[in-house]
Amino acid sequence: MKQKYTAAWVGFTAAALLATAGCGAEASKETAEQAVKAVGNADKIMAVLSRAADRTEELGSAEVKMTTSIDGGAPIAMDGTYSWGDGYAFDVEMDTKAVQMQELTDAPKVRCLFVDGDYYYDVDPQPSGPLAGKEWMKIDGSAVFGEDADQALSGSSGGSPAASMKSLKHAEDVEDLGTETVNGQRTTHYQAVLDKSKMGRLKELYGDDESLYNSMLGADGSLTMDIWVGDKDLPVRLTQETGAMKVTMDFEKFGATADVAAPPAAQTGDLTETLKAARGQ
Repeated sequence: MKQKYTAAWVGFTAAALLATAGCGAEASKETAEQAVKAVGNADKIMAVLSRAADRTEELGSAEVKMTTSIDGGAPIAMDGTYSWGDGYAFDVEMDTKAVQMQELTDAPKVRCLFVDGDYYYDVDPQPSGPLAGKEWMKIDGSAVFGEDADQALSGSSGGSPAASMKSLKHAEDVEDLGTETVNGQRTTHYQAVLDKSKMGRLKELYGDDESLYNSMLGADGSLTMDIWVGDKDLPVRLTQETGAMKVTMDFEKFGATADVAAPPAAQTGDLTETLKAARGQ
């Protein structure tokens, strides 16, 4: 029987969310015309990135192939729909063994939803306990991030790629690395480095765990962001790399994606308190 409940269920997806949500907290609402003046090469670069951020924000969703690696480990994929038009949400599939959920499902891939700050995992119905006869397992975001950070995330679009791109206004230097072909598309590659003081929400999400926060940022306390912008003023690829984590998002389609909604309550078993107990909360 699959009764081995551990904190590993949400560890990976939580880490991925932290990486994508952290640096977008101070995102500006200004348009490209208001944000930059087209004088000098640096301003031209920022104008391009501002247009791309505004366009991405406007479209509100995308089909994304996302990979995350931690401490140099093998990348783990999270492929599916990401939405930020009405709060941050996603509907993805992950390799079951890679995210250590073999105890809860026999399927080779597990579906994971993130809606209104909560996680939902498509699992096999269990013979007893909170998941008895249930098709979905729910974990409240407060069990992962703590109450304050969960409230900050719920209903926010701060985890969107547009928010991450807008955070580049805090970078001291953004480089144009030239044209490259990515996923069959002609793109221009830009790179920027944000130091610890410009991380916005990232530290808030780690709460009082200063050691974990510092370990994720690495010795130099910075985050390197690379963006490949295509001909339609939209990102084709976005990467974010800290001392311990690298996240890559490849965008296949913007807008017109399916809405991300929570599963029916009758089909859901809530294991929030079980996870909090396992984590000593």
